[in-house]
Amino acid sequence: MQQQRVKRKFDPDWQEKYGDMIVTPKKALSNIRNGQRVFIGTGCGEPRLLVEALTKRAGELADVEIVHLLTKGDAPYASPKLADSFSVNSFFIGQNVRGLIQEGMGSYTPMLLSDIPELFKSGKLPLDVVLIQVSEPDMLGKVSLGISVDIVKSAAENGSLVIAQVNKQMPWTYGDSRLDIYDLDLLVPTDMPLIERPSKPMNEVTRKIAQYITALVEDGSTIEFGLGRIPGIGRIPAACLSFLHEKKDLGIHTELITDSVIDLVESGAITGSRKTTDQGKIVTSFCMGTQRLYDFVNENPLFSFRPTEYVNDQHIISRQHKMVAINMALEIDLTGQVCSDSHGDKFYSGIGGQVDFNRGAARSKGGKAIIVVSSTSENEQRSRIVTHLSPGAGVVTTRGEAHYIVSEFGVAFLHGKNIEERALALISIAHPKFREQLLREAIEAKYLSPEFSDVGDKFVVASEDMKTSLLLDDGTLINFRPIHPTDEHKMRNLLYNLSQETLYYRFMSQSTRFGHAQIQNFVYIDHRKDVAIVGTLPEVHGEKIVAVGRYYLDERTNRAEVAFIVHDNWQNRHIGSFLFRHLVTIAKRSGISGFTAEVLRENKRMQAIFNNAGFQVASQLEEGVYSFSIDF
Repeated sequence: MQQQRVKRKFDPDWQEKYGDMIVTPKKALSNIRNGQRVFIGTGCGEPRLLVEALTKRAGELADVEIVHLLTKGDAPYASPKLADSFSVNSFFIGQNVRGLIQEGMGSYTPMLLSDIPELFKSGKLPLDVVLIQVSEPDMLGKVSLGISVDIVKSAAENGSLVIAQVNKQMPWTYGDSRLDIYDLDLLVPTDMPLIERPSKPMNEVTRKIAQYITALVEDGSTIEFGLGRIPGIGRIPAACLSFLHEKKDLGIHTELITDSVIDLVESGAITGSRKTTDQGKIVTSFCMGTQRLYDFVNENPLFSFRPTEYVNDQHIISRQHKMVAINMALEIDLTGQVCSDSHGDKFYSGIGGQVDFNRGAARSKGGKAIIVVSSTSENEQRSRIVTHLSPGAGVVTTRGEAHYIVSEFGVAFLHGKNIEERALALISIAHPKFREQLLREAIEAKYLSPEFSDVGDKFVVASEDMKTSLLLDDGTLINFRPIHPTDEHKMRNLLYNLSQETLYYRFMSQSTRFGHAQIQNFVYIDHRKDVAIVGTLPEVHGEKIVAVGRYYLDERTNRAEVAFIVHDNWQNRHIGSFLFRHLVTIAKRSGISGFTAEVLRENKRMQAIFNNAGFQVASQLEEGVYSFSIDF
């Protein structure tokens, strides 16, 4: 996807040409008066020289309100000692101002990221002074906002006084990142490195979550990576990029990019060729990373840096085919309410673009709206999947807009599901140590009926080695995994779509009715002595079960009774034989010495699977039923 870079010609005489606009940092910041509102540019594009000059004036100023989205500098103004001089008002709470805001000495303005530019434009939040950082001007007198366009462009276009730190080291980025130099009021020349933000190494929880998310990303998808981070876990999106190298024709349309995007571009996974809009372009509004990333985006036509009002526009997002939005949560309740900006009543981050992209992806054809949560707090003392949100917690994504929820223990699909189904799905991806407690609380809350009290010990994490796949002759991939408590509806669909013959062969009965308790018995497996494996096909929203294999261990004999079903439409495709061999592998690994089975005389296919399995097989016919004994 590499595109030819055209070297931009910068004006070597710009300081002489625009000399009447050039001032020192001290002179520039002397224009700020008491009671004014000052905007500071975003992320690693923060104009540190101007911020330092502003802070030095603290003893001369009072009641100056500092507004920003997210800054990555030291934020020296965010000090309790300077509270009389500066107050902080942040749209997204970064680490550098979090303590101040949580102590009530600063403010947080919760807003959808897409709505912030209009706040400036309409005059509802007038900006007296705007402090930004730009590139040097080109021969046409244009400067680039470089690595931070986001809400900075709107601020610069609507601020009363715009002071720009003109940095020789600011990259020139393409897209909609330019300003005319005469749209700026004061220029402060500098030649200094940008703030760098290296990615942190993945831990095991991050790795597992990233792998689950990667499985949801199809070839040709366009992806967004949200702003938030999970304490102790970090930013999941960067981790996801590390697992996407085998995908094909991915596109990027996101608020933020990091260093991780470079390797993905160079691997060939990102082409943008299937994007509906901005085909062939990586669309973003700002980037935070190392100098390697800044060099990569500099004068690179592959990247299109656009303002927030474009990048976060829900209509534009929804037009992308297979749009995948990945955003973070701090807490999720069993009905699907997502809290992303606070720990209870302590504000932690912000709404960011979560709602914008969640809604846009949900409306995209083939799109997926994904919310990520780690199952527990950093010390595993508290579950982040809870029956009720913590007191004071705010809902960012409503239960009606929750789709995919991913933890390190799996994926829960909630959209269109009732409260019972949601509660079961979320309990099943909670940390194992909290599952029985969540089940009890869900019953007390009337989310689940009392009959579920008997299945608490069945919410067991099955081993990863129980998963496998089979590629059929026509290229269809059947995935095999342990059955899950949330498979109840899928299992019911399978059973009621089997032919009378298949049902008779499996259950040795002409009955076609299955009670609720019987269905539950199929899906609630402890995976210690009993095992149930399902073969699934992907569908737009979730999976379809086409085969089920199960064994029940008799601990007295160390043999397990085995049985399986394959949907009529998928019979005679060797699925049954494969499933049987997989169950044998699992059983042998568990030290089980053999299988037993009861098979009707008419069921020739099942008899053939057992007789041709390569094991020592004994069978005895009695009253039309073969009793098989299979030794491993």
